[in-house]
Amino acid sequence: MKAGASDLKTRATSAGALLRQWRDIRGKTQLDLSFDAGVSQKHISFVESGRSIPSRQMLLDLAQALDVPLRERNELLLAAGYAPSYSDPALGAPAMTSISRALGRMLRQHEPFPAIVMDRYWNVLMTNEAAPLLFNCFIDMSARPTPRNLLHLMFDPAGMRPFIANWPQAGRSLLARVHREAVGHVVDVRTKTLLEELSRYPGVKPEWRAPSASDAMPTIPLSFVKDGVTLDYFSLITTVGTPQTVTAEELRLECMFPANDATEAEHGRFLRRYSG
Repeated sequence: MKAGASDLKTRATSAGALLRQWRDIRGKTQLDLSFDAGVSQKHISFVESGRSIPSRQMLLDLAQALDVPLRERNELLLAAGYAPSYSDPALGAPAMTSISRALGRMLRQHEPFPAIVMDRYWNVLMTNEAAPLLFNCFIDMSARPTPRNLLHLMFDPAGMRPFIANWPQAGRSLLARVHREAVGHVVDVRTKTLLEELSRYPGVKPEWRAPSASDAMPTIPLSFVKDGVTLDYFSLITTVGTPQTVTAEELRLECMFPANDATEAEHGRFLRRYSG
């Protein structure tokens, strides 16, 4: 019986600490959360202090009110001793069939320009034919380890970095975008590790790691140059609306568009010339 009581106390303390952490991240008082979730402020106080273990539904209601990402909602449930509520299937799993088919159709429709599906850490999961064709015009993509990470590809001096004509603007904007587009608008441990890895590449200035308001661009221009030919692109991101799985919530479809008429006209000629 004593061991059981100790376990309950540990669960209550862990769940309460996580809940308080997310409330602090969102900048909400207990009273704010009480109004948003329909839970009494006193009960929230008891949960955060570890004096009470919330029910599973209460945790889900509080997490919804705090806009906690689905992966982190599972962690909150586990901390309180409950089973996870949201599955995390691979993109190729049967549960993801409808989404993967839709993504495949969107990738094909974006030809002849590059389009890429990534996870929350910028690892490439799917591409259309144009994406590897374009990058292979500059480097040997087969020599790069898989899963390929789009940011490492851009920052690596052995990758696309030497061919990015607007590097200072692009590099700083990409780092700012990692912060801006982090799932749940929170930079988790793995994202911090990714940022640290990117900051160690040559040509990355320390001040780029602290994005300012001026870095919040709606699109990031990328200019690639080779043999005197410059191709200017910008990209748009598509996410899955109302996701019901962790995987779906963390997917990002990035579509690259020509930024001007000259690039639109040159794009096909460039691929034919350099892609073999």
